[in-house]
Amino acid sequence: MSAIPAVASDVPEQRSDEPGTGAAAGWRGRVRALVVRFGPAVWCYAVLKLLGFTVFMKLLSFSGDYLKKHPRFGGGANPWDVLASWDGWWYQQIAENGYHPALIPVPNGLPGFTIEQNSAAFFPLYPGLMRLVSDTTGLGLYGAGMLVSVVASLFAAAGIYAVVDRMAGQRAGVIAAGLWAIAPGSGAEWAVYSDSLFVALAAWACYCVMSRQWVAAGLIALVAGLNRPTAAALIGAVGLAALVELFRRESGVVRPLAAMLLAPVGLLGYVGWVGWRVDDWGGYFKLQHDAWLHYFDFGQGTFYAIRGVLLGRTDYPFAWPTTDLLATLIVLTLPVLIVLLVRLRPPLVLTAYTLATIVSVLGSLGIFGNTSRYLLPAFPLLIALAVAMRKLSWPVLAAVLGAGALASGWYGGYVIFELGIP
Repeated sequence: MSAIPAVASDVPEQRSDEPGTGAAAGWRGRVRALVVRFGPAVWCYAVLKLLGFTVFMKLLSFSGDYLKKHPRFGGGANPWDVLASWDGWWYQQIAENGYHPALIPVPNGLPGFTIEQNSAAFFPLYPGLMRLVSDTTGLGLYGAGMLVSVVASLFAAAGIYAVVDRMAGQRAGVIAAGLWAIAPGSGAEWAVYSDSLFVALAAWACYCVMSRQWVAAGLIALVAGLNRPTAAALIGAVGLAALVELFRRESGVVRPLAAMLLAPVGLLGYVGWVGWRVDDWGGYFKLQHDAWLHYFDFGQGTFYAIRGVLLGRTDYPFAWPTTDLLATLIVLTLPVLIVLLVRLRPPLVLTAYTLATIVSVLGSLGIFGNTSRYLLPAFPLLIALAVAMRKLSWPVLAAVLGAGALASGWYGGYVIFELGIP
């Protein structure tokens, strides 16, 4: 509260009881409090991310391979154009032209690909924000997409900090935000991809559950359901935590029930809209299955990929040696990270969300080399590492995280975008 008189004293010509003065001082005080609270974590994330991003761009420039590739498939005239290829190309198409859902058969298509790929497989929140920012700022869709991703990544870092700070203190929260900047798959955080936006929503939804802000948690989960189909893990975790709260009756009945009812609306609404447009209520899942070869197969695809990597074979779908090797190493470390997380006795929402995310990733057929990116939302796996690392001095932490940031430019960026399919 001492910040308010201090601000008012800077303008002695205006009385503190004049209209607007107290409100302005209060607003400044709240902004200052937010900067003091979240500034260290956001700065730690931003600096580490910038180091890795710089290495990523330098590696692209050194290799020059992007010049030989189609702009839609990992190429472009400049290194940074790679960031808007693959999924980024689809997001730009949606932002510019909207959706035209359809299930169009492909005559004599490749095995597993019997329907033409369609933009309806991509959820609308991120391209919608791209279009809004582009129209508002005058930036092109590429610039708008990058701006949305970078800003969202900062909110994600702040959300991760808020969650970990509540569990293990400020120091661990700052470290966790830094670890997310250098995590495997982190190259997608600053790209025309929806990953950072989803993690921002997921982290703040979990925080709202932890602080028993049930309606806010339900609303955030609803919005997350408009961003990615993997929001099902978040929706389930919020719903489960709300259900437990209903039995405890510590927050009453109305607010947890509201969270349970609100959380799935976005996801179900978009999937239902696609089904309605293609005149098939299972249309979205048919599109994912027959056009993108992405569906839940109870881990069969993951098993075949890991077996192929361990035996030195490439007789499985979407085989990319370098990315698949890294993905295998990540999968083999998951049991350790899960045990370390559970030992900390985290809130139910974090445990449920993390486990559901892992099951959905490893249990689905897709591009195995993208496991690092698909697991990017599972930020609670970083908590145990952050708790252990908080005992290190700041100079040692800076050296460890800085080295990780430089390396992440390769394993988190270049490997995914240039040696595989992000």
